Amino acid sequence: MKKILAVCLAIYLMAPATNAQDDEIRQPAIGISFFLNDFQTAQKIRTTSLAQVFRDKGWAKFREMSPGLSVHYFKGLRKHIDFAASLGGSFVRYPFPNKPAFANDRFLLEANAAANLKMVSEKYWLQPYIIAGIGGHMYGKYWGAFMPLGLGLKVNFYDEAHLFITSQYRVPVTTETSNYHFQNSIGIAGALGKKKEPKVIPPPPPPPADTDGDGIIDDEDKCPTVKGLAKYQGCPIPDTDKDGINDEEDKCPTVPGLAKYQGCPIPDTDKDGINDEEDKCPTVPGVARYQGCPVPDGDKDGVNDEEDKCPTLAGPVENQGCPVISEEVKKKVDVAANNILFVTGSAKLQSKSFKGLNEVVKIMNENPEMKLAIDGHTDNVGKDELNQKLSDNRAAAVRTYLVSKGVDESRITSAGHGETMPVADNKTAAGRAKNRRVELKLSYFQ
Repeated sequence: MKKILAVCLAIYLMAPATNAQDDEIRQPAIGISFFLNDFQTAQKIRTTSLAQVFRDKGWAKFREMSPGLSVHYFKGLRKHIDFAASLGGSFVRYPFPNKPAFANDRFLLEANAAANLKMVSEKYWLQPYIIAGIGGHMYGKYWGAFMPLGLGLKVNFYDEAHLFITSQYRVPVTTETSNYHFQNSIGIAGALGKKKEPKVIPPPPPPPADTDGDGIIDDEDKCPTVKGLAKYQGCPIPDTDKDGINDEEDKCPTVPGLAKYQGCPIPDTDKDGINDEEDKCPTVPGVARYQGCPVPDGDKDGVNDEEDKCPTLAGPVENQGCPVISEEVKKKVDVAANNILFVTGSAKLQSKSFKGLNEVVKIMNENPEMKLAIDGHTDNVGKDELNQKLSDNRAAAVRTYLVSKGVDESRITSAGHGETMPVADNKTAAGRAKNRRVELKLSYFQ
C-alpha cells in the first residue's frame, strides 16, 4: 500500500507542469493499442536468470501469450514528461501466486497511470522514453495492484498522429492477487483537437530614429543631423549674430562680439567710435588720428592745437588761441611806425626813426613769442618796378635795424607792396605822403 501511495504522490507532483504549453510539449491525445501479456518469460527470469533466458532462448512464444486491446490517454506535462493513462482488457488464465491454476480463461481488466520520461522533446520525430507508474486490475472477484515499469518508443507521423511501442514489466504490489508479467504493445494515437498554433510574438517595433543621438527622435527634431536641445526642437542653441557664442551665453545676441566680452563687441566707453582696445583715452571722446584721444591742447587754453594759431601760448578762442596784444602796445608800435623816415628816394633810415624802433625792440624782447610783420609801401610817383623795389628795400632796412638790436631774425618778416595798397589819394601831396609808409604789425602767429 505504501508503494501505491508513493507512486501516486510522484504523479501528482508532476501535474502542475500541465499548464506549460509550447511546441515541445505533447498535445492531449487518445489512442488504441494491441498488447500481449507474457507471464511465462517473467516466471523463467525469476526462477533462473535473465542471462539464462537469453542464452536458452527461453522467452515465451506468441501463442503462449494472452492478447488484448487497450485504450490510452496521453498529455504532455513538460518537455520531457508525458502523463499516460490506459484501460485494457484481455482473456487470460491469470496465474495467482500460491493458488491453483484456473481451468479456463477469464476476463482481465487492467487500468494504470504512468509517467513517460522522454529522452527528447516533441520537436523530434523519434522519441524513446522510460515508463513508471501505478496500476490495478480486476480478475473475476479478485482485485490487484501493480507497478508498470518499462521502455517505450514514440514515432511521430504527423502533428496529429503517432505510433507507439512499449514493453512493460509489471511488478506486483498486492503479491497475493497480482503476479509478475510482461506486457508488450503496439498502438497508434491521435491528437485531440487542433494543435495549438505557437504564439508568434511580433518583434518589437524598431526604436524611433535619432540620427544625431541627442535624445530627440528625427520626427520631432528640427535639426535631425545636428545635436541639439528639446527647448529648441532638437536644434543647437542659436547664435543669432553668428559670432560663435550661443545666445544663452551671449550678452549681445544680435551684435557680433568676442568671447572675452561675453559675446559683445569690444566696448567703446567714451562713444567716440574707437573701441577701448585701440583707444589710448578710452574714457574721453577723441579722434582716430590721435588714437582715440582728443585733439591736444598743448597750452591748455581751451583751443585745440589744430585750431590754435598759438598752440604753445594760451589765448582766448576769439583770438584763435593766441594771447591778446594790449592796445597800449599796439599804440606804441603804431607811433613807431608813423615815425619811420627815410632819406628821399632811398632805403636809408633817418636817425629820427631810431627812437620809435628802439621802443619796438623793447616790446619784442619783453614778449619773446611775439612776431613782427614789416610791410613797405610807396606812392605812385615813378615807375612801378622802382616803387616795388624801393618798398622791399625800405621794409628790409627796418628789419635789419631791429635784428641789429638783438631781435631774432626768425621772428621778423618783411615785404614790399610798392604802390599797390594806397591808403590815401595819390593826386595830392598829403595823400602821397600818407602812402609812403612802413607798417608794423605785431602778432603771435604768421
